[in-house]
Amino acid sequence: MLTKNEERHLPDCLASLTWGDELIVLDSGSIDRTVEIARARGATVHQRPFRNYADQRNAALDLVAHDWVFFVDADERATPELAAEVRTVIRGGACVGYWVPRHNYIFGKRMAHAGWYPDYQLRLFRRGQGRYDPAREVHELVILDGPEGHLQNPLIHLNYETLAEFRAKQQVYTDYDAHVLWNKGQRTRPHNLVLQPLREFRRRYFTLEGYKDGWHGLFLSGLMAYYEWVKYRKLWRMSKVECAKRDETN
Repeated sequence: MLTKNEERHLPDCLASLTWGDELIVLDSGSIDRTVEIARARGATVHQRPFRNYADQRNAALDLVAHDWVFFVDADERATPELAAEVRTVIRGGACVGYWVPRHNYIFGKRMAHAGWYPDYQLRLFRRGQGRYDPAREVHELVILDGPEGHLQNPLIHLNYETLAEFRAKQQVYTDYDAHVLWNKGQRTRPHNLVLQPLREFRRRYFTLEGYKDGWHGLFLSGLMAYYEWVKYRKLWRMSKVECAKRDETN
C-alpha cells in the first residue's frame, strides 16, 4: 500500500487485509498519524520520497518477500469474499496476474455504470512476473510476463466523497493527460473544444449506460465531459505558449 496522510482511511483498510501474510506500507512523508496507525495495525512501514506512482509502486515491489503481491489503496476495502477468491487463485490459478473489479462510491452512491463499474484494476500478480511501466506515471500499467485473468469479487473503493475532492483530482489528471497528448504531437483545434466533450458525454451517458444511474449518472457524465474540455483547453494553452516563445525568438 502506498500512503501519504491517510489516517482517516487507513484503520478500516488495514482491518480488511488481516488475511494477508504480510502488510507493507510505503509512505511518502505523511505528517499525520498514518505511520503510527500502520505500525499499530501490524504493517511493516517504509518511507521513501514520492516521484510518481509507477516509480513508487515498483519501489514497493522490491520490498516484498513473498511470491504474490496484492496492491490496495487506503481508500479501498477488501471483502471476505474477495479475500477467499485471492487465496484460491494464488494456490491453483493458471495466471500470473489478475484484474480485480471495483465498486466505486462517488458522492456517497455506488456507481453501476458510466465507466465506473466493473473498473478492473490489475492488482494481484506474481512479484517476479510483473512490473509497472515507468512511462505511465499516472494511471499505472502493469507489464506482465505471462497470462492474466479476472476475479469476480470486487474491491470496495470509497472514491470521491465531495465535489471539491473530485475537482482537485481531475485537475491533476487533466494536467497529465494534456502533456501526454502534447508529447505525442497532438494539438487542439477549435472544434476539439466542442466535439471532444460531447463525445465524452455520449460515451459515459449512452455507450456506458450512465443513464441507468439516474440523475447521479447524468451529473457525473456531465462532469467528465467538462474535464475533457479542461484537458483540451490546457492543450490549446500549451500551443499558445509555444507560439509566443517562437515569436519572441524571431
